[in-house]
Order: sequence, then C-alpha cells, then structure tokens
Amino acid sequence: MAAICVLRLRHSRHPWRSAAICVLRLRHSRHPWRSALASASLLALAACGGDTHQRAGDEPTRNVSGARFLGDPATEGFARAAGPREFSFPADHGQHAGFRTEWWYFTGNLRDASSRRYGFELTFFRIGLAAGAAPRESAWGANQVWMAHFAVTDASGHRFVAAQRLARDALGLGGARAVPFLVWVKDWSVEGAFDDDRTEFRLRARDGETAIDLRLEGSRAPVLQGDRGLDAKGPEPGNASYYYSMPRLAARGELTAGGESTEVTGLVWMDREWSTSALSEGIVGWDWFALRLADGRDLMFYRLRREDGTASEFSSGSLVDSDGITTRRLGASDVEATALGGWTSPETGVRYPVRWRLRVPSASLDLAIEPYIPNQELTLSARYWEGAVRAAPADGGPEAEGYLELAGY
Repeated sequence: MAAICVLRLRHSRHPWRSAAICVLRLRHSRHPWRSALASASLLALAACGGDTHQRAGDEPTRNVSGARFLGDPATEGFARAAGPREFSFPADHGQHAGFRTEWWYFTGNLRDASSRRYGFELTFFRIGLAAGAAPRESAWGANQVWMAHFAVTDASGHRFVAAQRLARDALGLGGARAVPFLVWVKDWSVEGAFDDDRTEFRLRARDGETAIDLRLEGSRAPVLQGDRGLDAKGPEPGNASYYYSMPRLAARGELTAGGESTEVTGLVWMDREWSTSALSEGIVGWDWFALRLADGRDLMFYRLRREDGTASEFSSGSLVDSDGITTRRLGASDVEATALGGWTSPETGVRYPVRWRLRVPSASLDLAIEPYIPNQELTLSARYWEGAVRAAPADGGPEAEGYLELAGY
C-alpha cells in the first residue's frame, strides 16, 4: 500500500479550470504505488478546495492510473516502519505525524428492511509534505494535506456514485486526534469512543443525494497484520507499514441513495495503516480482498502484482478465526487467486477482473467472488475499481461478503 500521485487537468464542473492537479491517494500496505510529481501542486489543490463528484452521466474525466506517474517519495526526515512495535489503544487510532502517510479506511456491506443490498467506502488519508512541524507564519501554513473518498453502491438500483474532499492541515479544514477520537475532512467525519471491551464509531458523509450516517460497534480487539503489526511490502529496509484491522464492526443507521433514505444494518471493515515506504521494482498494481465469512471467520489478502501478472512473494494477508482472536498469517503461497471474468469500463475503456476464484487450501476455503454490480469504478483524481462483493462457496463451504479493490489496470 503506498501513495498515488496523479496529474490531472479538469476543465469541467470545477472552479480551477485548466489547473494542473496533483493528488496523492494513499494505501501503503496493499497499495504499492509511489508518489510522483510535485507535492506543492497537491497543497495548491487543497487550498482551492479540491472536491470532486462522480455520478452516472458525468462527462468523461481525464484521470489516469497512478501507475503511469511512478516516482520515489520524499522520505527525508520521516520515520520508517523498521521493526515490530507495541500498539496502544486508543492512542494508535489517532494520527502518527512522524510518518509520511496514513489512512483510516472503512468499507461496509449493508441491507435495509426489505433486504435491499448496499455497499459503501469512506476513507480518510493524511499526507505529509515535509517532516517536522509546519511554520505558522500564516493561518494557512501547513505541511500536511488531508483527502477523503466516499462511495455508495446501490445493488438493486444498479447505481454507484463517488466523491472526494481535499483540504490542507490548516483552519480546521481537516485533521485527526485520538482523544476524543475524531478524523475529518471538511464536512465528512468519523468519531469514536472506546472502553476496555467496546469500540464505537460514528461515520457521517454527504454529497448531493448520497449520504451515510452510521453507528458502528465492536467488541473484538484490533487484528495486527503482518509480523505483530509490521507489514512488509518488499525487501528494502523500511519498506513496510504498521497495519491493523477491525474486520467485523456491527453497523446501523441511515443511508441515502438517489435522494431516498433508508434505515440499514450490516457489517463494516476498518483498516488502519501508517508508513513511509515505496514501491518495489516491478510491482505495477494490486488486487485486495477483504471478506467476512458466514461461519464467523475473516479473510484478508492483498496480491501485489508484477508486470507479467504474477504475484509478488510479498503478497500477504490473514485469516481470523470466529473467536476474533486466533489469527493465521497468510503468505503468497497460501492463497490461490484466479481471475474468472472481467468488466470493461464504458468511461475509461479499462478492463478490470471483477470476478475471482479465491482458494486457501490449508483452510478448506474455495470461494467464487462476484461484485454486487460490475460498475464500481472510481474516476476521481485517481482511477481504480473498489466495490462491494459477495462470495459463494465452490465446495459447500461458507458464503462471504466484503470488498474488492483493483488498481494498476
């Protein structure tokens, strides 16, 4: 998982016409793209507002895959994930400003009273532009930028919408704190409250006729990914992140799609990472699976993809038992991921492998994965496919639901 920096010219729907816009999209563990181009452009975009909206019928945008703008991130002065550490909660729910990038990532599968299915993504990213404290000669002085993505899938209505917020770390436009827990970018936010055996979050985001207001509850401890929370992406020293997940947060609240609001319930997956790392040579993208099985187990696997389509030996994941405690680390040789069928975007012309067979032979898992709807491509500043999926057992095992992300295509 790493940062994506995409240069994009927007000539419609935006007040900064003909401006070169550089945006970092960050996910260092399962997302190994390196940042590129000038971070100063990102800061300028944040100052302009940087909100983006994606709906059916929009004119085609000029975004591109971040894999076409690869470069080494500016790491001087930032901390590196060099070895295992002791995690402390709720402190580690807050930001780690010594590292270059981090994110709070929520994806969920929801249903209303009539069993209508929905999916959502709400993500918050912090991007360090320079190490150390920002000079405050001006109220606008900042050395960090915040970004958020919000998307909703309405399976029955065959609708998918997405939007983006960008803000600099100034004037209260975006930020994060551990106690009381709050992460926000403009009017989108996640709040939290924690005690010894319970976690609570509230997620709120609205963009036009699409919105969520959800309360999440969980009683399980965070799952530490990789080696006790240290998740390596490649052989280079420091090419790793600190990574934990909360796969099974119970959700209830209100979802609005197409201007129609409904009460929903379901389950939400939260991912947290922070790092200062880069893409290993030859890695062009990734395929990420996060699935909650009907028997209570939780499966995560990210497949770092080489130029020839094969998986890097640093592909990794975990299988959490139904007790929420027993966790088995999965390596590249433990998981067989085979693309079964694709979908071609009518907007970008990119073909994504949205149907998969995922096998974990040692755990007797054999799953056929299908998207809720094929069109769950985000065409914001960065282009990628991320959407709600369900999985049927190929061998009579448990069914599953969750999210799939496809990048670098």
